[in-house]
Amino acid sequence: MLDATLSRIDSEMEQNIKRLFDFLKIKSISTDPEFKKDCAEAADWLVADLKSFGAKVEKYETGGHPIVLGDLGSDSGPHILFYGHYDVQPVDPLELWDNDPFEPIIEKLPSGSVIRARGSSDDKGQLMTFVEACRVWIAQNGSLPFKVTFFFEGEEESGSPNLVPFMKKYKKEISSDIVLICDTWLFESRVPSIVTMLRGILKEEIIIIGPDKDLHSGMYGGISTNPARVLTNVLSALHDKDGAVTIPGFYDGVSELSQNIKDQWESLNFKHDQFLSDVGLSILAGEKGRSPLEMIWSRPTCEINGIKSGYINEGFKTVLPSQASAKISFRLVGNQDPLKIRKSFRKMIQNLVPIDCKVTFLEHEASKASQMDTSSPEFEKAREAISEEWGIEAAFVGCGGSIPIAGHFQQITGVDPMLIGFAKDDDQIHSPNEKYDLESFRKGIRSWVRVINSFSELQNV
Repeated sequence: MLDATLSRIDSEMEQNIKRLFDFLKIKSISTDPEFKKDCAEAADWLVADLKSFGAKVEKYETGGHPIVLGDLGSDSGPHILFYGHYDVQPVDPLELWDNDPFEPIIEKLPSGSVIRARGSSDDKGQLMTFVEACRVWIAQNGSLPFKVTFFFEGEEESGSPNLVPFMKKYKKEISSDIVLICDTWLFESRVPSIVTMLRGILKEEIIIIGPDKDLHSGMYGGISTNPARVLTNVLSALHDKDGAVTIPGFYDGVSELSQNIKDQWESLNFKHDQFLSDVGLSILAGEKGRSPLEMIWSRPTCEINGIKSGYINEGFKTVLPSQASAKISFRLVGNQDPLKIRKSFRKMIQNLVPIDCKVTFLEHEASKASQMDTSSPEFEKAREAISEEWGIEAAFVGCGGSIPIAGHFQQITGVDPMLIGFAKDDDQIHSPNEKYDLESFRKGIRSWVRVINSFSELQNV
């Protein structure tokens, strides 16, 4: 059964690519109101495509772009929900594209053939790997071995403002045993992976005000408080000599990695020197005693994102600035509480600022980290399935960034999502000339077929 289904994928790749090309031609740019009709068209296209192989599916209107939600299969076995997004990033600057971003082409590169178009990797190509897997399974075997719910939104690239209200309203419809998300990558463009850790984020802006005007550095230098110097002293106090963050209580809720995960990460043979050299660096910074992947994926950080003070234009102006400001972000892990960290951070800053200065804070985004429990059997089943397809042992990996939808599923439905994707590091997502390897598309479909086959062996979880 499995071998016949896999063979059918390969024999029908031309039709699979044609459907993807039809989807890619739709200019579903969610951030630009000019393309509102195009986003609706993309939702309609998905509805029609899913119905073509038996899904019961509807388009749900929201305060923004529609959500597509539908079911397929029987109630036996585990209930699977698959999430993806049909909206894409703007294409500006258009002049940097080698071809029309909404006229997909197959381009032959030394590394292999690629699909070149906006959305080819993020996320239409990835989304369609699962859709095509379901289509071919039904064509070959008659029906899916369990119930699948398709959940596609059109506002991921614009912050998903209507997603959480929709999920809460339709909690019953989106509740499932297993959640799959295809919006991630192959580690170092070759190793299949399941993302099981996503860092949260906290953003803070501080403004330190000293004298009521800029001062002449010759007349006031030395005798008066300089907000720029105060700010630099404050910022330097945020880390100790070993790279650890000094905010009281910052590491509350941070746990150590299991030995199993450490061993998996070690086996990836991550070349941090190459990673750094790609951006013109050579020295490993951060916490002493931590491996590079630990620092990127499973350790919290405090980073200065911007500093502003005094005269910064051409030439020179000898002033003591009246104020100085900085933007600081924290990447969070485990059970760190962003609101507690915000409170502790502000208290620390206030204690460091001298009496002659006033400090104000501007708060921005605050969200907790997401960590998946990989002890449930479906995680190992999926890992084994994609390992078999790619011929490389798949790994449970972390992600230095944030994917909010994962946390939404955890908080609203109580299910730890499984993030499996087939993008590569050079896919140029959000940039001109976005591409998706033909290998990623083909083997992505085959991977999901193997996952479906593997999940068919599970009882209701």
